[in-house]
Amino acid sequence: MSEQSLPRDAHPEYADTLPEYAERVLDVAERIPSGRVMTYGDVAEWLEEGGPRQVGRVMALYGGAVPWWRVVRSDGVLLPGHELRALGHYRAEGTPLKEASRAAENHLPRLDMRRARWDGGDRAEGHT
Repeated sequence: MSEQSLPRDAHPEYADTLPEYAERVLDVAERIPSGRVMTYGDVAEWLEEGGPRQVGRVMALYGGAVPWWRVVRSDGVLLPGHELRALGHYRAEGTPLKEASRAAENHLPRLDMRRARWDGGDRAEGHT
């Protein structure tokens, strides 16, 4: 199990030292509506700081306490190692998916990024 799937309190060394940037990334993840997603790059752009790799690192270290399945790769591929858990969340939330082709590895669907992607429409509301 990767660190991304663990709750924040499972990392006692981080409990009192959550970096300000990480708090901001996690705040954005919590704002993404059910059934919608943002890419790592979208989150960085929304924050006007960092990039996809920095957002991915934050999610890997601290993302278990937020809806991590809503922060995704830009190609719509499900998070490696967590595909089935993420798929369960997507189906429960009605997140748009593209069914897998027969050639797709493990026949797993991808996110339909054109329909599922959230642009942060309520950006100003409650955002600091």
